[in-house]
Amino acid sequence: MDLSHYAFDALHSDSDFVLSRGRERTSATSRRRSILAKTARSEQPRPETVRIMEHEFSLRAELDSTWAIRPLELTQYKGRTILLLEDPGGEPLDRLLGTPMELGNFLRVAIGASAALRQLHIRGLVHKDVKPANIMIDPATGRAWLMGCGIASRLPRERQSPEPPEFIAGTLAYMAPEQTGRMNRSIDSRSDLYALGGTLYEALTGSLPFSASDPMEWVHCHIARQPVSPAERSSNVPVPVAANHYEAARQDGRRPLSDCGRRGE
Repeated sequence: MDLSHYAFDALHSDSDFVLSRGRERTSATSRRRSILAKTARSEQPRPETVRIMEHEFSLRAELDSTWAIRPLELTQYKGRTILLLEDPGGEPLDRLLGTPMELGNFLRVAIGASAALRQLHIRGLVHKDVKPANIMIDPATGRAWLMGCGIASRLPRERQSPEPPEFIAGTLAYMAPEQTGRMNRSIDSRSDLYALGGTLYEALTGSLPFSASDPMEWVHCHIARQPVSPAERSSNVPVPVAANHYEAARQDGRRPLSDCGRRGE
């Protein structure tokens, strides 16, 4: 694929990667092709950063374009490793957050994201980094596609060693307690549901369930704290919606945050 024919605009960036959308500059047809491109933020990325891109590409046969953004090609462009992906349209969910989402829109997003995650789990994969930036959303329909599978696991269960939290793969703000390595519990599909719960909580209320100033405080929040009910965070959240997820969590024996995603499956 000749990338010189594409104009790229950044959609999302973090400390390691930049996700961009590329559109053909010219096209013989009325519709210009578009693709997504994932590149390392640094011009000299760490070996682990490149391995994450390689692992995401290796999963291409296990991902379906109806619920995931499939890798197309892992290549070099202008001396940089670049992972090219299908572009279903839509926007990363994190670009739609910041204020409480209207309830109808939230429910469409929650259903779409939960359905996509269910398909991933049916394939025997655990994502391990579910968060708004790794969910692509069509705002009009709520249809969702998962992406960012660079640390996904094919193992149904695994253990995380108790490393310093800043070195644990994943995103601490959404990370399940067992993924921190500080609990006697395996990482499995429920860990993704916990992360989806944090994501949906943020969409519903406009803020994360917890706030922290350093990695160890994030670990403490997930292990020892209970989030405030969404109805207390935002007057736009009907009490029955908030009460329903709390009641389900009590029956399940897990904190309400972890059940926000489970209700969708």
